[in-house]
Amino acid sequence: MGIMDKDFSRRGFLTSTLVAAAGVITLTACGSDSGGGGGDGRLVMTVWGGEVDKAAYQARIDALVEAYPEMSVTLQLILSDSYAQKVQTMIAGGSGPDIMQVAENVNVYSSKNQLLPLDEHIATAKLDLDSRFGPVGSVYSYEDKVYAIPDRSGAAILYYNKGLFESAGISAPTADWTWDDMLSAAQELTVPGERWGYAGAGWWPLWWSFAHQNGGAIIDEAGRPTADSDAVVEALQYCGDLVFKHKVVPSTIDYANMGTDMGGDPAFAAGLVAMNTTGFWNVGSLAEQDTVEWDIAPMWRGKEQAVATFGSGLAISRTAKDPALAFKAIDFLTSDKAQPLVISMKQDVPANVEVQQSDAFLSPSWMTDPVNMQAFPESSSFAFKSTFIPQWNEMQQAFTDGLADFWLGKQEAAPALATIQERLESIIPAK
Repeated sequence: MGIMDKDFSRRGFLTSTLVAAAGVITLTACGSDSGGGGGDGRLVMTVWGGEVDKAAYQARIDALVEAYPEMSVTLQLILSDSYAQKVQTMIAGGSGPDIMQVAENVNVYSSKNQLLPLDEHIATAKLDLDSRFGPVGSVYSYEDKVYAIPDRSGAAILYYNKGLFESAGISAPTADWTWDDMLSAAQELTVPGERWGYAGAGWWPLWWSFAHQNGGAIIDEAGRPTADSDAVVEALQYCGDLVFKHKVVPSTIDYANMGTDMGGDPAFAAGLVAMNTTGFWNVGSLAEQDTVEWDIAPMWRGKEQAVATFGSGLAISRTAKDPALAFKAIDFLTSDKAQPLVISMKQDVPANVEVQQSDAFLSPSWMTDPVNMQAFPESSSFAFKSTFIPQWNEMQQAFTDGLADFWLGKQEAAPALATIQERLESIIPAK
């Protein structure tokens, strides 16, 4: 996240007006004493979010200080739209948090020397990132250094309308579905002008998933952009064809005609689309409604399995007074002792793979009807690692600008991506 407004709204991080009136809201969980930012057991942890996030993070901090009474942790929630600017200003002024939430823009911070590399702390704690977090264990690494520990990490999954599937006699989707299987189902479930088979893949994590399924990548292993490769072009054109050729996905105009602020998530909840790929954040709200009979499944495959993950990690800023203590806190917050609170409070998918496979996650107490939560840990094994380059914000803007006409049906994928490739080559320095 750059931090991108679309990311935050789609992820459900802006779930209330909690932080609308003020830039920062502070809560404290005290051990031996209270306060923030000292070298005497006091820590400040900065995150973005709304009501659900406030409660979930605070509950985990409370568990932390119960386990380590010598700690005192102040939780700061910052207005999402201004998070990056405020945190960087705090760090530049020497008053940055000890622990801070990061996501795709992690190396925007690390490239400016605003985060501490964590490798020595990881080694001292004997923390096995692969064992604890699976494929996303090293997602916040750059140039052989780790800058954040995964905290929340749920793969993109497929929400589908069980009632519509059963009425049409279509078997439930599985990870073995292919592009053609999805298209066939979407065509059967589409009622022109009334209902669409699929919500679309205009958001970068979704069409990037198809690019990787097709054997492509946006950034290659050498760190160079490959957005105009045949594999990426074919995948993006597939997404566009779902809208303008096959007409199984609503166009921008179709969504506008549905109502204000309509997109894939609300359209699925309203029964206007039969399938929607997105993250965890709809599970809790859908579990509370009785309008749509739904379930989830892993995303289908292309030439290979590949899926984007949505998540965030916990990093240590360069202004941390006691980095070792901050890492001790992060180690606990991402352990199987604290991570069950991420799901029990309906916040997100815990990054801890052991917790993902636990009953607490697979059958949460708040889930009234059976849902295939196994889709999340199953999908985790298909996760590809996006390269979170320091130029992340500029790269995302290049795609936003360069694909505007494509998503309106005014341009094909090949020329759009050729132009974007030129821009990326000017943004990302050669190695």
